[in-house]
Amino acid sequence: MNEMYLLNVEGVKKKILHGGRGELPEFKDGSKLTFHFQTLKDDFERMVIDDSRQAGIPMEIIVGKLFKIEVWETLLTSMRIGEVAEFWCDAIHTGMYALVSKGMRRIAEGKDPLEGQKHRCGMGNMFDYHSTGYADLDELQRVPQPLIFIMELFKVDDPSSYKRDTWAMNKEEKLSAVPVLHSEGNRLVLLKRYQEAAAKYQEAVICLRNVQAKEKPWAEDWLSLEKLIMPLVLNYCQCQLELGEYYEVLEHTTDLLQKDNENVKAYFKRAKAHAAIWNEKEAREDFLRVAQLDPSLGAAVKKELRLLGERMREKHVEERQRYQGLFQQPQLKGATKGKGQWGGDGNAGAGREEGGGSAEGRKKTELGTESSTAKEEEQDQGISGAEGGTREAELEENTHAKREQGLGESGAETGPGKESARAEREEPGDETDQGNSEVNGGMEETGWA
Repeated sequence: MNEMYLLNVEGVKKKILHGGRGELPEFKDGSKLTFHFQTLKDDFERMVIDDSRQAGIPMEIIVGKLFKIEVWETLLTSMRIGEVAEFWCDAIHTGMYALVSKGMRRIAEGKDPLEGQKHRCGMGNMFDYHSTGYADLDELQRVPQPLIFIMELFKVDDPSSYKRDTWAMNKEEKLSAVPVLHSEGNRLVLLKRYQEAAAKYQEAVICLRNVQAKEKPWAEDWLSLEKLIMPLVLNYCQCQLELGEYYEVLEHTTDLLQKDNENVKAYFKRAKAHAAIWNEKEAREDFLRVAQLDPSLGAAVKKELRLLGERMREKHVEERQRYQGLFQQPQLKGATKGKGQWGGDGNAGAGREEGGGSAEGRKKTELGTESSTAKEEEQDQGISGAEGGTREAELEENTHAKREQGLGESGAETGPGKESARAEREEPGDETDQGNSEVNGGMEETGWA
């Protein structure tokens, strides 16, 4: 078919390429139209600018929702299901095409179509950034010109036949959807499907926020919507607690408390999140605030504080053992491997001089120990007679002489010295245990003073 049709819109012509089927559909407000399109330049070459088939994703628009290229709704509502038509549109209808095409291309590339834009109209963004990031679209932006759109209409969905996104709903539809979403979220919580429940609560909050955005802040209607939003946000936070998303809980509960500083549930959930990430001070402050605002929750708060104290004590013990092992390990290695070190500048034995004598005294004691070891080995080998007795006597004499020499130089016997050094190393650890116990115990008592 080469016959051109004039629609009831200035600057638009239509040519039917392939007839559709049935009667012209009823295009109600809220109907969803699914179609493929191709955009061409109006010149001799008819160069293709965009083709939704190449992206593999058909387009969808909602009737009555003011798509950025408003003329597209006019074109599509003149078509039957299955029809393919070519539309010529004057430049007065195509001025926004460059920005719309940029968004569609970014979506096809898996990118955010609004990334980098300021919160203003499309023309404002155009003048701010001067470039779409695509050379062919920049040309259309600089010099608006007529374009040709080839469209194929696949499907027209009635408003009640599909689940609409939040942005496609009007105010009444959004308000009606909120209790349904709330109920679905509660049902999913009972099934412990927290991720899905959180999504339902979040969708309900978005519906109310969209409606609230059109009201004057802190006016009566705005405050009424805020009261509906708070329990949904708290339910969402409870799901995030179950999922371990503690920082998100802190963010949302803090935002709620900035608007209502006596919200008991917000304090309680924030306290639980603080406790989970070891913020002991903040958790205790929030739990105590809960008990102050609602004394009936005193038993629950006391239980949470006791659990918090136990967890913090366990954490302190684990940390102390870990750090104690880090500091003691090099010392033990030096003791087992450092026989030769004691004969140097004496640094390796400096830490034990109080309990075990000087480095020189320990060296001499070590010699005595070696002599005793030699004695035991010879006894095991069954040395007997006068030769064995003579050697034993010499060994005892040498051992006794070296011990006396060690006493003279170090001023203390080796045995007690070792015990003293060990005692000194153990005493700080015992004091730390006792101190931690007293501190934690004091915190619990202070919480209920």
